[in-house]
Formats: sequence, structure tokens, C-alpha cells
Amino acid sequence: MAEFHSRPVPGKSPVLTDNALSVLQSRYLIKDVQGKCIETPAELFSRVATLIADAEARYGANSSEIEQWHKQYYDLMASLKFLPNSPALMNAGRRGMLSACFVLPVEDSIEGIFEAVKQTALIQQAGGGTGFSFDRLRPTGDRVASSGGTTSGPISFWRVFSETTNAIQQGAFRRGANMGMMSVEHPDILKFLYAKQNLEAFTNFNISVKITDDWMKKVLKSGNTLHIVTNPRTGQRYLLPHRIDIADYTINDLHKLDDKGKPVSKEAGRFYTVSDIWKIIIKCAHKTGEPGVAFIDRINRDNPNPSLGPIETTNPCGEQPLLPYEACTLGSINVAKFASCTETRADIDWPALDETVTLAVRFLDNIIDVCDYPVRDTVRLALGNRKIGLGVMGFADCLFTLGIPYDSQQGVDFGAELMKFINDSAQKASGELARLRGPFPNWNGSVWRTERNVKVRNASITCAAPTGTISIIADCSSGIEPVYSLVFFRQVLDGRKLLHVNPIFKHMAEKQGIYNEELEKHIAGTGSIQQITAIPVDLRRIFRGAYDIKPQWHVRMQAAFQRHCDAAVSKTINFSEKATVSAIDKAYKLAYQLGCKGVTVYRRNSRMNEPMSLY
Repeated sequence: MAEFHSRPVPGKSPVLTDNALSVLQSRYLIKDVQGKCIETPAELFSRVATLIADAEARYGANSSEIEQWHKQYYDLMASLKFLPNSPALMNAGRRGMLSACFVLPVEDSIEGIFEAVKQTALIQQAGGGTGFSFDRLRPTGDRVASSGGTTSGPISFWRVFSETTNAIQQGAFRRGANMGMMSVEHPDILKFLYAKQNLEAFTNFNISVKITDDWMKKVLKSGNTLHIVTNPRTGQRYLLPHRIDIADYTINDLHKLDDKGKPVSKEAGRFYTVSDIWKIIIKCAHKTGEPGVAFIDRINRDNPNPSLGPIETTNPCGEQPLLPYEACTLGSINVAKFASCTETRADIDWPALDETVTLAVRFLDNIIDVCDYPVRDTVRLALGNRKIGLGVMGFADCLFTLGIPYDSQQGVDFGAELMKFINDSAQKASGELARLRGPFPNWNGSVWRTERNVKVRNASITCAAPTGTISIIADCSSGIEPVYSLVFFRQVLDGRKLLHVNPIFKHMAEKQGIYNEELEKHIAGTGSIQQITAIPVDLRRIFRGAYDIKPQWHVRMQAAFQRHCDAAVSKTINFSEKATVSAIDKAYKLAYQLGCKGVTVYRRNSRMNEPMSLY
């Protein structure tokens, strides 16, 4: 890219915590050849704001107007009311790749597979995350015409993608992240389900099983229907015999069906039913937290550009379903900044939030124009659909300030109200940009024209991302999650652990004269204040951590946000260590029934090296 010169800092320096400074210094600020930081946080935000403001010139802004935009974009970030995804903060004015989310197709050929491997390396080297669907790959043991041999199957090629991420990790800015998905109707589905039960395998992948509405309805009805899988190369359908060895079975071990769905032979023996497969999904999720489930028909019903093809997978955390070769830039609004509470009133500053949403949408739209995409094939769709992903962070902190329990109907209703306001405001802002700059180029073939007759600048506008690192910078809770604990340790990329004390709880506890070092240690050791009788009941009701909240409320909150969200919602449904398999089953089914596009669970201590921990 051309030589870049950042403008001087145009406003007040951001007020940052020690943890925020630590993260910025280790991963974001520019360093000299000796590894010493030569950039301040204020200069970082000015660097990003410079590039985003320069995009205004494409739409007729003069130098004076660009300076004004520079200040507005700087203030937006420096106030910690909004932050874009990490690649934008890291790379703006340096390397040029500003988007976090990519989906790459995995074609059923050696050339296609290894082209995707190369593209993965380029994207992850620049700090992006990648999503893949392995549906197109022919199953283990299937014929390879060019060699006369047979294929080793999707899992072996999946391993190549994982090892590529491991290799790139060494020189990258951030931990490599991937999403791997497979249809429940792929012949290798049993191998896929069990692949991550080895906790040392595929550690840089999240995985989800793609489930159709028809298949899910069979689960909910009785589950006794025989489970049918289909070879993506030939269209031949099969049953899965119980006798097969999951690690070693091939397509030749499966039982063929004819065109009418009847067995070709009279082979005796039992076959896997829909219920059997569902139980495996649930048991595996109970044991390790994976696989998650993606309700793929529901995802595609909200595909804004069905004429361009179906959505096959999502970005690594599941909040952004994308077409093959599509990219998206995310950003999140710290909603805690807009909450206030006095003796007479607790509320959100809705006009200020509206202003921030409007500016954030413009900021993210500008990123599309100045992003240097490392894979040429992604440019066409990124510019053609102009998808952005505006979400929230600080939601749990917002509830704390307003005195609303997360696990309550009031909390769920407020979540829906908040996301609806942001979604409506963002759509209005995107519509105004369409008036000024034109709608996204693929608008004519999109549902925005054919079903809604609304011109917008961006094919997809809102989602709810997990906001791991940027929420540390903003000193707020992550995404729409409840707090892990009011006091906990967070492990960062270089292996250090950062102590985090929730500032809102600490302030309220200090006001009541009950905060001290002993209380802090107790919370850091147990993760909860619910059994501390010295803390008033009303505070205990409000200040509840992730494991104090029953799973059904996690699911209900996710569904509340999903109802008012273009794309999807990244959310973990937390369970206690003693949670049963039946409890996981109920949560997955509830997520489907309430309209979620996917669901991910985590049972406490089911893995080693959790990113957040207690003493």
C-alpha cells in the first residue's frame, strides 16, 4: 500500500486500565526493531482514524471535512464507546488487512484444497479468522479417478488446515482461529463428531454440526427414523451400521439405499437412527463443549443474497454466516457507556446511543473501501455485498448499572429492546449511506430489493460477536455474556494472566463499606458471591456470574438478541461441572425452539487451560 502518514492526535487521550495498557503494549502498539513500543494508545487510535477518515475522500469530502471526520472517528474509539475488530486496530496504516472474518470454500480436489490452505495462511498471517465447510469433500475410501486409488477423507485434509494455522501462529499478531462445519448427513459425520474429543487435536478449530429443520423435527418427534447420509460426489445414499469402527470405517462399510430409500441388500443388523446421532452430539458436547450445532436452514432463510448461492458456514465464533470467499469487518459498541443510574431513575441515553450507532456504521462501511484483502477472490464479494457486523459489548455491565438481573424476564426483555434499537438505528444509518453513496452493488438480486424494497449500503449490518480482547481494552464485559466472575484471571496470548475485578461491583461494594481484600480473594476463589451473607440480597440478585445463571436463561438471552440481529449471535451456554447430559440436551433443543441460529455449550472444567480462571 502507499506510504501512510497518521495525523496528530486530535483529542483527549483515552483513559485506560493497566490491563488494557498491557494488552495494547503486547499486541497492538507499533514497536521498533528492538521490540520497544514507539506508539501511544492515543496515537494508535489516531492512526486508525486517519485511514478511516481518508475513505471519505472517495465520496467527495475535502481536506477540511476529512479532518473533521478524523476527529469524530478518533473520539469514537478514544472514548471507548466503540472499537473495531482487532485486525483494524493492529493493521490500519501498516499492513492494510482490516477484516476479522473470512469464509473459504474447500473444493473436492487436491488443487482446490491446497489453494484454500494457501489462502488460509495469507489471511491468518494478517490476523483474520477463517471458516470452512467440509461437506463437499468425498468420504473416506471413495474413489479418486485421477489416481485409481481412494481418498483419505475430510478429517485428514482438515488436519492440514489445522497444522497450517499452527505454523502461521508463530509470526502472527493473534491466535489463529477457525470454524469447521460438516453436515449431519455427510458419510464421515461420525468421524467428525469424535475428532475433537481428543483435547490435543484441532485446538485452533471450533466445530459445529449443520442440522436442517427437517432433521431437527425428526429429533423432536421421536428420533427413531433411520439416519441417512449422502455421498456428495455421487449422490448415493447410505445407512450407517452400528457395527462399523468409527476410526476406520470407509464408504464401503456403509449400507446402500436405492432410489426409493430402500436397502439394496438384506444385510442384517441395526443402523444408526436420528436419535442415535443426536445423542452422540449431546454426549460429546457434554464432555468437551464440542461440537456446537448450526441450524443451517434458519441461517439461509436470512441469507440476504440467496441468488449468489447458499451459506455453508460461518466465521470462527459463529456470529457471521458468510458466502464462500466472503469477508466481513466487525465492530462493537460498549453499551455500558450509555447506562446511568440515579436515586430516581435508571436508563439508557438512547439519543447518544443512536448517534454512536450511526457513526459506527459509517466507520465500518469505510473500512471496506480501505481494507487490503490478502486473498483476491474475497474482494469481489466484500465490495459487492459490503457486509458489516455491528454488535455490542459491556451488556452485563450495563445490566449491573441499571440494576437488572441477567437471569430474569426483565433482563431478557431489556436485551431484546436494546438490540432492536441498535438494529433499527443501524439499518437507518445504512439506508442514509445508501442515499449518499448508493446501495451495495449486489442489491438488485438481494432480499433487500425483492422482499423489502429498502435500499441499504450493507447487505448485512448487525451481529453479536464475543469481543474478547477489545472488551479488555474497553474495560467492559464481553459481548452479551454475563461476567465469568466478579473477580477472575484472564489468560492472554503470551501466557500471562491478568487479574480482572469488575469495576461496577467494586464501586457499589465500596459504597456500602463491604469491599476489602479478603472479599476479593474469596470471590476469585469461588467465582460467586451468592453464598456470602454479608453482601445484601439485592446485590447478590443483580451481581451474578456465568455459573450462577441457569442455562435456560443463557439460551433465552441469546434468542432475545437473535430476534433483532441480521446475522447471528456468538454466545456460550455455561453449565456447572456437575451438569448432566440431559441438561445439555434440553439446552440444545430450547435453542432451536426459541429461534437461535446455532448453539454452543461449555461445562465447567471440561477442558484444561481455560481462557478465564479463578485462583
